[in-house]
Amino acid sequence: MKKLFLSVMLLAIFSVLSSAQQGLKKVYDETIDPLEQIDKAVEKAKKEDKFVICQLGGNWCPWCLKFADYITNDAEISKMIADNYVYIHVNYNPRMAKSKDAEVVKKSQNLLKRLNNAGRFGYPALVVLDGNGKVIHIQDSGYLEEGESYNKKKVVSFLKNWTPKAVK
Repeated sequence: MKKLFLSVMLLAIFSVLSSAQQGLKKVYDETIDPLEQIDKAVEKAKKEDKFVICQLGGNWCPWCLKFADYITNDAEISKMIADNYVYIHVNYNPRMAKSKDAEVVKKSQNLLKRLNNAGRFGYPALVVLDGNGKVIHIQDSGYLEEGESYNKKKVVSFLKNWTPKAVK
Protein backbone atom coordinates (compact mmCIF):
# COMPACT_ATOMS: atom_id res chain seq x y z
CA MET A 1 0.00 0.00 0.00
CA LYS A 2 2.86 2.40 0.83
CA LYS A 3 4.48 1.71 -2.55
CA LEU A 4 1.23 2.42 -4.36
CA PHE A 5 0.74 5.66 -2.44
CA LEU A 6 4.33 6.73 -3.10
CA SER A 7 3.97 5.91 -6.80
CA VAL A 8 0.75 7.90 -7.07
CA MET A 9 2.32 10.87 -5.27
CA LEU A 10 5.40 10.84 -7.51
CA LEU A 11 3.21 10.63 -10.60
CA ALA A 12 1.13 13.56 -9.38
CA ILE A 13 4.22 15.69 -8.71
CA PHE A 14 5.69 14.82 -12.09
CA SER A 15 2.39 15.69 -13.80
CA VAL A 16 2.21 19.08 -12.11
CA LEU A 17 5.81 19.94 -13.00
CA SER A 18 5.40 18.66 -16.54
CA SER A 19 2.19 20.56 -17.18
CA ALA A 20 3.68 23.75 -15.74
CA GLN A 21 6.52 23.60 -18.26
CA GLN A 22 4.21 22.50 -21.09
CA GLY A 23 2.09 25.60 -20.52
CA LEU A 24 5.03 27.74 -21.62
CA LYS A 25 5.64 28.35 -25.28
CA LYS A 26 8.67 26.56 -26.74
CA VAL A 27 10.77 29.35 -28.23
CA TYR A 28 13.97 27.61 -29.32
CA ASP A 29 14.18 26.39 -32.90
CA GLU A 30 16.22 23.21 -32.72
CA THR A 31 16.41 22.84 -36.50
CA ILE A 32 18.50 25.91 -37.34
CA ASP A 33 22.24 26.41 -37.13
CA PRO A 34 22.78 28.68 -34.11
CA LEU A 35 25.94 30.26 -35.55
CA GLU A 36 24.08 31.27 -38.71
CA GLN A 37 21.23 32.55 -36.53
CA ILE A 38 23.67 34.75 -34.62
CA ASP A 39 25.33 36.04 -37.81
CA LYS A 40 21.95 37.03 -39.29
CA ALA A 41 20.91 38.75 -36.07
CA VAL A 42 24.19 40.72 -35.97
CA GLU A 43 23.72 41.79 -39.59
CA LYS A 44 20.19 42.99 -38.83
CA ALA A 45 21.28 44.75 -35.63
CA LYS A 46 24.06 46.60 -37.43
CA LYS A 47 21.60 47.88 -40.06
CA GLU A 48 19.16 49.01 -37.36
CA ASP A 49 21.79 50.46 -34.98
CA LYS A 50 20.84 47.96 -32.29
CA PHE A 51 22.57 45.29 -30.25
CA VAL A 52 21.80 41.58 -30.20
CA ILE A 53 20.72 39.64 -27.15
CA CYS A 54 21.27 35.91 -27.48
CA GLN A 55 19.23 34.02 -24.93
CA LEU A 56 21.31 30.84 -24.76
CA GLY A 57 19.37 27.82 -23.57
CA GLY A 58 16.76 25.43 -24.87
CA ASN A 59 13.23 24.12 -24.72
CA TRP A 60 14.52 21.60 -22.14
CA CYS A 61 15.16 24.46 -19.67
CA PRO A 62 12.18 25.64 -17.57
CA TRP A 63 13.90 28.91 -16.59
CA CYS A 64 14.66 29.64 -20.25
CA LEU A 65 11.00 29.29 -21.15
CA LYS A 66 9.94 31.30 -18.08
CA PHE A 67 12.21 34.18 -19.08
CA ALA A 68 10.95 34.17 -22.65
CA ASP A 69 7.38 34.23 -21.37
CA TYR A 70 8.19 36.94 -18.82
CA ILE A 71 9.72 39.38 -21.31
CA THR A 72 7.00 38.73 -23.87
CA ASN A 73 4.13 39.40 -21.47
CA ASP A 74 5.44 42.65 -20.00
CA ALA A 75 4.67 45.56 -22.35
CA GLU A 76 7.40 47.87 -20.99
CA ILE A 77 10.09 45.21 -21.30
CA SER A 78 8.88 44.08 -24.73
CA LYS A 79 9.04 47.66 -26.01
CA MET A 80 12.50 48.21 -24.54
CA ILE A 81 13.74 45.08 -26.29
CA ALA A 82 12.09 45.95 -29.61
CA ASP A 83 13.55 49.48 -29.54
CA ASN A 84 17.12 48.47 -28.71
CA TYR A 85 17.82 44.85 -29.54
CA VAL A 86 17.53 42.04 -32.00
CA TYR A 87 16.52 39.32 -29.55
CA ILE A 88 17.14 35.68 -30.44
CA HIS A 89 16.74 32.36 -28.66
CA VAL A 90 19.92 30.41 -29.36
CA ASN A 91 19.37 26.69 -28.92
CA TYR A 92 22.03 24.85 -26.94
CA ASN A 93 21.91 21.65 -24.98
CA PRO A 94 24.87 20.88 -22.68
CA ARG A 95 24.48 17.19 -23.59
CA MET A 96 25.70 18.04 -27.10
CA ALA A 97 29.21 18.53 -25.72
CA LYS A 98 29.19 14.90 -24.60
CA SER A 99 27.88 13.46 -27.85
CA LYS A 100 29.58 10.52 -29.50
CA ASP A 101 29.26 12.37 -32.80
CA ALA A 102 32.45 14.43 -33.30
CA GLU A 103 30.67 16.90 -35.59
CA VAL A 104 28.01 17.63 -32.96
CA VAL A 105 30.72 18.16 -30.34
CA LYS A 106 32.64 20.51 -32.65
CA LYS A 107 29.50 22.60 -33.40
CA SER A 108 28.77 22.77 -29.69
CA GLN A 109 32.30 23.95 -28.93
CA ASN A 110 32.17 26.55 -31.71
CA LEU A 111 28.91 27.96 -30.38
CA LEU A 112 30.22 28.27 -26.85
CA LYS A 113 33.46 29.81 -28.10
CA ARG A 114 31.46 32.34 -30.17
CA LEU A 115 29.52 33.37 -27.05
CA ASN A 116 32.55 33.46 -24.72
CA ASN A 117 31.52 30.28 -22.90
CA ALA A 118 28.35 31.93 -21.59
CA GLY A 119 26.99 28.58 -20.42
CA ARG A 120 29.34 28.75 -17.43
CA PHE A 121 26.68 30.93 -15.79
CA GLY A 122 23.89 28.39 -16.27
CA TYR A 123 20.79 28.78 -18.40
CA PRO A 124 19.43 30.93 -19.72
CA ALA A 125 22.57 32.95 -20.27
CA LEU A 126 21.91 36.35 -21.84
CA VAL A 127 24.71 37.42 -24.17
CA VAL A 128 24.79 40.98 -25.49
CA LEU A 129 26.59 41.46 -28.81
CA ASP A 130 27.36 44.82 -30.38
CA GLY A 131 26.60 45.63 -34.02
CA ASN A 132 29.85 43.96 -35.08
CA GLY A 133 29.05 40.73 -33.26
CA LYS A 134 31.50 41.26 -30.39
CA VAL A 135 30.39 39.95 -26.99
CA ILE A 136 30.16 43.00 -24.73
CA HIS A 137 28.31 41.49 -21.78
CA ILE A 138 27.14 38.14 -20.43
CA GLN A 139 24.29 38.34 -17.94
CA ASP A 140 23.84 35.53 -15.46
CA SER A 141 20.04 35.34 -15.44
CA GLY A 142 20.09 33.97 -11.89
CA TYR A 143 20.67 37.53 -10.69
CA LEU A 144 17.42 38.56 -12.36
CA GLU A 145 15.32 35.87 -10.68
CA GLU A 146 12.93 36.38 -7.81
CA GLY A 147 11.02 33.46 -6.35
CA GLU A 148 9.59 31.45 -9.23
CA SER A 149 9.83 34.35 -11.68
CA TYR A 150 11.95 37.40 -12.42
CA ASN A 151 12.40 40.77 -10.76
CA LYS A 152 11.16 43.49 -13.10
CA LYS A 153 13.43 46.20 -11.67
CA LYS A 154 16.52 44.03 -12.24
CA VAL A 155 15.46 42.97 -15.75
CA VAL A 156 14.76 46.58 -16.77
CA SER A 157 18.08 47.71 -15.26
CA PHE A 158 19.97 45.04 -17.22
CA LEU A 159 18.23 46.00 -20.47
CA LYS A 160 18.74 49.76 -19.95
CA ASN A 161 22.42 49.40 -19.06
CA TRP A 162 23.30 47.52 -22.26
CA THR A 163 21.47 49.49 -24.94
CA PRO A 164 23.61 50.95 -27.74
CA LYS A 165 22.92 54.44 -26.37
CA ALA A 166 23.99 53.50 -22.81
CA VAL A 167 27.18 51.78 -23.98
CA LYS A 168 28.23 54.55 -26.37
